[in-house]
Amino acid sequence: METRIIYRNQSLMKELVFLLEEESMKALLDVLLPQILPTDISFLCIPHEGKQDLEKSIPRKLRAWKKPNTAFVIVRDKDAADCIEVKRRLANLCEQAGRGDSLVRIACHELESWFLGDLAAVEQAFGIKKLAAQQQKSKYKDPDKLPYASEELEKLVKGYRKTSGAKKIAVHMAIHQNYSHSFNCFINGVNMLIKPD
Repeated sequence: METRIIYRNQSLMKELVFLLEEESMKALLDVLLPQILPTDISFLCIPHEGKQDLEKSIPRKLRAWKKPNTAFVIVRDKDAADCIEVKRRLANLCEQAGRGDSLVRIACHELESWFLGDLAAVEQAFGIKKLAAQQQKSKYKDPDKLPYASEELEKLVKGYRKTSGAKKIAVHMAIHQNYSHSFNCFINGVNMLIKPD
């Protein structure tokens, strides 16, 4: 787990704590976050054992967290659920825990949608020739619409494994060139949190 701690103005430090549905999202964010966070912002990624474990954990962790200058980001897959309802439910859990300022982001439909939004990264990670050219196919131009993105990725990458695959792909991902709308919403949300006051 990578956590950077550097103090802003020698007296104030800000930390982002990411509460995640699963280990594969942590594998991705441990690589991506150092590319987008300023050096004076530390981060901590806490994976859970699925959606139910995450949702049970949110109120408990948010209430118990006493470290000042900490912002929370909740990330989970949409899967077959209604995105607006999921986001509302998670935001309510944060509100009930006294942390209504937490950022909630949903991967539509699942983390692999973010990878399908950057087939050039998948091509580089696994050495699959001409895969990036498939980005122009209609289904890959809007990967958030694919209900089973993990299955789609497994068709492209034989023997794909979620956590190890996330680590490999993350190294090659272009932060600002992804066809997944939910990935871009995640990046934009994090950037809003870290803007100077």
